[in-house]
Amino acid sequence: MALRGPTVWLWRWRRNPLKRRADRLEAWLLPGVWTLTVVAGVPAGTRVCRSVEEGPAGERAEWRPAAARLDERAPGVAARDRGSSRADQVWAIARWTAPDGSSRTGRLRVAAGSPAGTPVTVWTDPEGRQVPRPPTASQARFRAVLTGGVAGVCAATVPLLFGAAMGRRLERRRIDSWDAEWARFGPMWGRTTG
Repeated sequence: MALRGPTVWLWRWRRNPLKRRADRLEAWLLPGVWTLTVVAGVPAGTRVCRSVEEGPAGERAEWRPAAARLDERAPGVAARDRGSSRADQVWAIARWTAPDGSSRTGRLRVAAGSPAGTPVTVWTDPEGRQVPRPPTASQARFRAVLTGGVAGVCAATVPLLFGAAMGRRLERRRIDSWDAEWARFGPMWGRTTG
């Protein structure tokens, strides 16, 4: 059994007297589309990934935890016997002091039944406004990679869809060309000598 070398892999580029213009275009369509897919998808995904990762890094650098105290007793019954869980957390009003010395209030998640004056942690921006806790570096990286991956796939989809549309169009042209030739030469084959 003889192994065929590059002619098998490069069959689209072999010389062939029956090869038409549409065949030559189709031979270059696939590598062109894949090149455009990589050229579009990778940079788009990388840019979005970096952009998404920079936001939480800035938040971690600027936002700080501040000490706050509950203004009132938190609703619910304290669950001292059961371990503290997310289900045992309720919203309560807390008060803290902003960097400019002004008093601020906001709603925080605290343990159910916590008495007034209980110390709690609130995350604030440089002006002392309440903000959500910034994501950790690993959480931010996960979000950035996930978002960048989705953006890269979306950007890569455009050349793939273009390539698929061009492939269908070339196939349609080839079939139309074959139909025209069959219409011209087919009747000649049907004649018999008699």
